[in-house]
Amino acid sequence: MSNLKTIPAGRAAEIMRNGAVLVDIREADEHAREHIPGARHHALSRIDKDTPLRHGDDVLVFYCRSGARTKSNAPKLAAAAPACEAYILDGGIDAWKKAGLPVKLDRSQPIDIMRQVQIAAGTLILIGAAFGFLVTPGFYALSAFVGAGLLFAGVSGFCGMAHLLALMPWNRRVNA
Repeated sequence: MSNLKTIPAGRAAEIMRNGAVLVDIREADEHAREHIPGARHHALSRIDKDTPLRHGDDVLVFYCRSGARTKSNAPKLAAAAPACEAYILDGGIDAWKKAGLPVKLDRSQPIDIMRQVQIAAGTLILIGAAFGFLVTPGFYALSAFVGAGLLFAGVSGFCGMAHLLALMPWNRRVNA
């Protein structure tokens, strides 16, 4: 099976009550902050190393934040669970919440690293542009440098800012 079918949140909740297992494929920082109660965490980055499948699993429903990550990795997820029926939660945890279904939110956990990158990069670009206009054009280089870093991260898959932010004290609270 190379592709997984999507199911809406209400149907996922129904089959979960009948023994299906929800599998959160987001990274540990995302899961620690917010997840569906009873869901198993198995980050997509670990899929190639070990299977999310456990003894007795018959039905798995994979989810991420919006459903895009699960859909774009459907063949990999299907290959990780060959011995069972598997689905993708259409719209991810966002759709689950929209359907009024319960989520566990731990506001003491930091926001996910990629949101922190977006906030930091946006702030640095704005500062570079504002200071470039108000102080000296040399500050435009800050915006260019951050933009080049974002381009490199998108092309290579390596984000130095994310790695740096992960070392910050406020991001050491995740226990996954």
